[in-house]
Amino acid sequence: MESSPETLTVASLGAGYFARFHYQAWHSMDGVELIGLCDQDLARAQALVQGAATPVFESLQAMLDSASPDILDIVTPPPTHAAVIAQALEAGVQTIICQKPFCQSLSEAIEMVELAATHNARLIVHENFRFQPWYRAIAAALQAGRIGTPQQAAFRLRTGDGQGPEAYLDRQPYFQTMKRLLVHETAVHFIDTFQYLFGPVNAVYADLRRLNPVIAGEDAGYIVFDFDNEVQAVFDGNRHLDHAADNHRLTLGEGLFEGTGGTLKLRGNGTVSLRSFGEKVESVLLAERPWAGFAGDCVRAFQLHVVSHLRSGTPLETEACDYLSTLRIEAMIYQSAAEGRKIECT
Repeated sequence: MESSPETLTVASLGAGYFARFHYQAWHSMDGVELIGLCDQDLARAQALVQGAATPVFESLQAMLDSASPDILDIVTPPPTHAAVIAQALEAGVQTIICQKPFCQSLSEAIEMVELAATHNARLIVHENFRFQPWYRAIAAALQAGRIGTPQQAAFRLRTGDGQGPEAYLDRQPYFQTMKRLLVHETAVHFIDTFQYLFGPVNAVYADLRRLNPVIAGEDAGYIVFDFDNEVQAVFDGNRHLDHAADNHRLTLGEGLFEGTGGTLKLRGNGTVSLRSFGEKVESVLLAERPWAGFAGDCVRAFQLHVVSHLRSGTPLETEACDYLSTLRIEAMIYQSAAEGRKIECT
């Protein structure tokens, strides 16, 4: 695959709730030109560009016929992914970014990875949680040995948006009809982030619940992950409950990362603190600040990561072929919950 020219051109598909973060991030970058935004609701696309010079289209084919983007950024729900990726590859797009949840199933995701490979194209999953500044700070602290040998990690997801018959309708109403919600839509971020911090998952055990009767999928539960060197991590998710934060969408909850030499704590305001073993006083590694964009501006950080790869050849962290491991673990979690037992990776 050839390197892209100095100015990278981007076409974006989708103008729903989350698309604004993508659009704003692309629009803020030097050397990146947005040459199209497409949504089947043309008025919604026009509202997103807010009078800017970005052309808007009602169909992907019309957008691809109008221009040949270096990057197609897909910001639409999973049922659209396979057809859109195939269409873009057929049109000759060489770099495709696709939002998560990636495709509708592991088998469909594998099919898309294989199809991209036949076109010698990059297919990248927009997995941005590992690019949040607090997880970058935690990773740096782990790598520097600030907590000694890691042994335990836990994240308590408390979004506070899952109660009652109106749950999710104001922002992402399709959440109500997703047959798999907590893991497929949300905990998948933490499967990826835990692997970013601790390496490949060896086994999982899950107990999942549906607490709100108006939704189709699970909205609470526990997942235990086993890693090498006796490291364990727990994802404790409940979309009904909240945590102490002005913005519950910033971190989605609170986390602890514990080792033989100390403990890292992630709070709901994005602060990361370190308490050394045997001590009572914490030092701040990442301070609270008025973060721009979504969740510490992680969308822009992810997109800059892709741009850096295209311009300088820096490694990609969430290429779809690698992201399949996250989807395999997701499938194992649902199997574990259904069978009530630990599932070992094979």
